[in-house]
Amino acid sequence: MAGVGLVRLLFSSDDRPGIVARVSGFLFAHGANIVDLQQHSTDPEGGQFFMRVVFDARRLDLDAATLKSRFAEEVAAPLAGRFRLAWAARKKPAAILVSRADHALLELLWRWRRGALPMELKLVIGNHAELKAAVEAFGLPFYYVPVERGKKAEAELRMLELLGEAGVELVILARYMQILSPAFVDRYPNRIINIHHSFLPAFAGARPYHQAYARGVKLIGATAHYVTAELDAGPIIAQDVARVSHRDGVRDLMEKGRDLEKRVLAEAVAAHLEDRVLVYENKTIVFD
Repeated sequence: MAGVGLVRLLFSSDDRPGIVARVSGFLFAHGANIVDLQQHSTDPEGGQFFMRVVFDARRLDLDAATLKSRFAEEVAAPLAGRFRLAWAARKKPAAILVSRADHALLELLWRWRRGALPMELKLVIGNHAELKAAVEAFGLPFYYVPVERGKKAEAELRMLELLGEAGVELVILARYMQILSPAFVDRYPNRIINIHHSFLPAFAGARPYHQAYARGVKLIGATAHYVTAELDAGPIIAQDVARVSHRDGVRDLMEKGRDLEKRVLAEAVAAHLEDRVLVYENKTIVFD
């Protein structure tokens, strides 16, 4: 596999002795050089084991297809494990969904342009047209897909067509203010990332910053998570908080909240793109 470079291996199974030895031994036997290895066990006695390995595959004596099949047969199957391999040089095709707010979108676009988000950004879809010019300034296509009353299914079908034609593997909701149907979510399991304020469930519904101000909160936050059929209940990838005080008005809370939202969303997207996230039940293991 000369010229392939770095490969990322994510592995999980029931915990037992010898997993690291078996995985690293297989890689060593086929010429791989491990450059990073992280692991986590929920409980050494009967818990779950998670591992992320990054290895240099330039001297590997197996091609990509054989590597997957041999690892599945010789390592994963005996351990009843689950794994995936990702070539670091391959950028995941992605799309962004937006409404009217631009803070999360622009943060993603700037980081993508600088190379800080290693994805192949294919398109942006908006259910409003206000951000079309901002997106096209980055050389990206913008598709306006309105969600009219009673025609949500038609709008989602159009979005799925656009995403499918572009070969998108990751969908990022950058303050997209529409609830996706279970059928839409099922097309991208653990591959739709959303951002929202961390006031939920205490300040659910409309005007959360107004509710927070009225209660005199001292911390505000933001949460990025994978989207599931249950609203705002998917596995959490990243979170952060900021302190506020009685001196902060609603506008101050909103501005600090926007800053949190855009940073936390970008961090979650980066973790996904770099294959640092493993989902277990409704939780995530996020490696450094």
